[in-house]
Amino acid sequence: MTPVRARLWHMPQLLGVLWAFTRHTAWLPSTRPRRVDVALMARIIRRGWVRQVTGAAFIARDGCYIHALYVHPAWHRQGLGRALLDEAKRGRARLELWVLAQNTAARQFYASQGFEEVLCGRGMGNDEDLPDILMIWEAT
Repeated sequence: MTPVRARLWHMPQLLGVLWAFTRHTAWLPSTRPRRVDVALMARIIRRGWVRQVTGAAFIARDGCYIHALYVHPAWHRQGLGRALLDEAKRGRARLELWVLAQNTAARQFYASQGFEEVLCGRGMGNDEDLPDILMIWEAT
């Protein structure tokens, strides 16, 4: 369960994780074509932002900012998200991310990992245009 750097050949698995989440999240609107997801995934993998675990979960992080963390629904509650966050925390004083307000499961997960909700947004910066919440973790 050790996170490793994602490579372009991991794209089919990682896109499968992303698309499984969107299929299993009834309240989440579909806002962009899959070809856009493919192009975006290729770009962030090339930049070295993506770490993945067994092709079942991934995190996209640039410095202290987490752009995405997804776990395939079949792998929920197996410790993959925690493993990705634990690695992201190593050597960092702070991490931050935006989570959709309606995603209560993610908000609870991040809170259990030491993140605090600090700011509510109107969704102006996310693809779905849904209210979101800035969450921050700071090392103690």
